[in-house]
Amino acid sequence: MAGTLYERDSSKRMTYIDWDEYFMAIAFLSAKRSKDPCTQVGACIVNNDKRIVGIGYNGMPTGCSDDEFPWKRGPHTSLESKYLYVCHAEVNAVLNKNSSNVKDCTIYVALFPCNQCAKVIIQSGIKTVIYMSDKYAYKVETIAAKRMFDAAGVMYRQYIPKNQKIEINFSDINWTEMNQLPQTPTKQED
Repeated sequence: MAGTLYERDSSKRMTYIDWDEYFMAIAFLSAKRSKDPCTQVGACIVNNDKRIVGIGYNGMPTGCSDDEFPWKRGPHTSLESKYLYVCHAEVNAVLNKNSSNVKDCTIYVALFPCNQCAKVIIQSGIKTVIYMSDKYAYKVETIAAKRMFDAAGVMYRQYIPKNQKIEINFSDINWTEMNQLPQTPTKQED
């Protein structure tokens, strides 16, 4: 006779993702909300207890219609380019926090933060930045961000993914079976 469920399933699954992979994936999933046609960035802020305390993505400020403001690239000083309007993912994650503060937290972000986001990160008390790409390392904005992080004691490190992709498959949990279950009877009123 087969053993109990506990005896049969006594070892844990070994293909689970680690914390860095999980939080970076949340940042990437958040980026899917961005309407920017060129660059979609997400950010995920995590406290020391491994709890998510803020997420954000790059987009227009609240009340500024993303149908009316420009999404095209262009000179950073042009009123017809996105750069004067878009709020970066890091700023939105700090502003969208669900805790009293983000002091001593870690922020996961796809791109290394610019100088403007670095100032917000430092002022908010975030102590660690984990980024995936540093493709703008040569830009003055990125150099200034690193200079400020170094001066303020904000640690930063590049995340190197263990997997090329993490797939979210909604059919992994058979939710259609739930719809086929008999309805729970409701209590009859007297």
